[in-house]
Amino acid sequence: MPFPSVAYTDAPVLESDADAILLIVPTTAEGTSDPDGWDGLGAALSAVGFTGAVGSYQRVHVPGVDKPVAVVGAGSDATDASVRDAAGVGLRQLTGFAHVAIQSLVAAPWRPIAEGAALGGYRFADYKKKAAKARAERVSVSTSEAPAETDVTAVAAISGAVALVKDLVTTPAEWLGPAHFADAAVAAVKDLPVEVEVLDEAALRQGGYGGILGVGQGSDRPPRMVRLEYSPAGAERHVALVGKGITFDTGGLSLKPPASMVGMKYDMCGAATVLAVLKAAAEMALPVKVSAWLCIADNMPSGRATRPGDVLRTLDGTTVEVLNTDAEGRLVLADGLAAASRENPDLIVDVATLTGAITVALGNRHTGVMGDDAAVASYLEAAGRVAELAWQLPLPDHMVDDLDSPIADLQNAKIGDPAGGSLFAGLFLRHFVGRVSDEADAPRIPWVHLDIAGVGMNKSAPFGYTDKGVTGATVRSLVELLVSDGAR
Repeated sequence: MPFPSVAYTDAPVLESDADAILLIVPTTAEGTSDPDGWDGLGAALSAVGFTGAVGSYQRVHVPGVDKPVAVVGAGSDATDASVRDAAGVGLRQLTGFAHVAIQSLVAAPWRPIAEGAALGGYRFADYKKKAAKARAERVSVSTSEAPAETDVTAVAAISGAVALVKDLVTTPAEWLGPAHFADAAVAAVKDLPVEVEVLDEAALRQGGYGGILGVGQGSDRPPRMVRLEYSPAGAERHVALVGKGITFDTGGLSLKPPASMVGMKYDMCGAATVLAVLKAAAEMALPVKVSAWLCIADNMPSGRATRPGDVLRTLDGTTVEVLNTDAEGRLVLADGLAAASRENPDLIVDVATLTGAITVALGNRHTGVMGDDAAVASYLEAAGRVAELAWQLPLPDHMVDDLDSPIADLQNAKIGDPAGGSLFAGLFLRHFVGRVSDEADAPRIPWVHLDIAGVGMNKSAPFGYTDKGVTGATVRSLVELLVSDGAR
């Protein structure tokens, strides 16, 4: 298992059979009295100058304690979010011990500590000949109150979902083409009440999925569409999730520069995310129907590849002039959004590493959010509850004319004009979101677009429970959205 098993214990950590102890401490001042049962801790912290600042970590010697002890700071105004981050910091850095016991000296419930430990304790089974020091395989969290069974289930499901995203996206593209990804999706839910349908290239051609086929036709590895459905008895709401799954993005004939191509195995982050969120929903037995559409293709250059200026016909009949083959994610999502719309769900959410422009606009910590205002507000509230950063961007009516092509219904890019690139992409996707009825003036199905190109991969130093590398961003927010949606 790529993340540690996390359990509750009512035993004090000093009595635990763990190999090491992690203490979460608030900001302290020199001379602070020792917590109950921790004689000498205050002096030990003062000796190393540890103040409990957010994100700080230190190994300390506590007199009379015969196990290694590490402390991690939760700051002066500790919250569930800061405690979650603190546990993640500790599990990332307290390596070489199979079993770690955690106690928070900040009043906090079991769940955020356990979740931070599980997320921070993730490890990828990498290809190094000499392995780094291992992170813990087991974590015991000692709190004054036992967690509810639903919290125990949620921690395992959500941590497993984030780990699934990280495992899939980190795997080199040579071993995760479209067919491999489809097989992995089937395997991920094989023991759950989830129905799976995989459309191969022949089924895609017969069904009219011209966007996915057009993007994937340059590769020797044909595209796939995977539809998954979790439909519990009595569910009154249906949320459809659509994910961009470009298993490797060279840019196609609009070839990326070599440096920009590094890391493009991660362009299937959106599809991995929606798969993982549906899996978590099934494991948590949420009372809401969830469908997931994984739009999977390899974007490669060859004599068969789509050329700039070619016209594709997407699933809903819209024709698209492809001016930039590196703006391919919106083409596969067009088919996915149209397919999801045919089922008239109550909400559609698409997730995609869609535009480099979103990083220019929002940096590497905020997810770009667009769509129907009420639906976006629901997502932002869910993201706020789990402390994932997100920011709404507009879909300006004055930019709609930019989508027009002289020879087709739409064009997929504004050549030579980078202004508002993320907004242009959002407007393009909105075109493929269906109406709630067949009436011409019917409103569109409520829809949220999540551009995770900036947040899906952490290229800088680790922070909180987040390592350098794939982050699993938006998984926790989407699960929280489903939890609140199922409670309506």
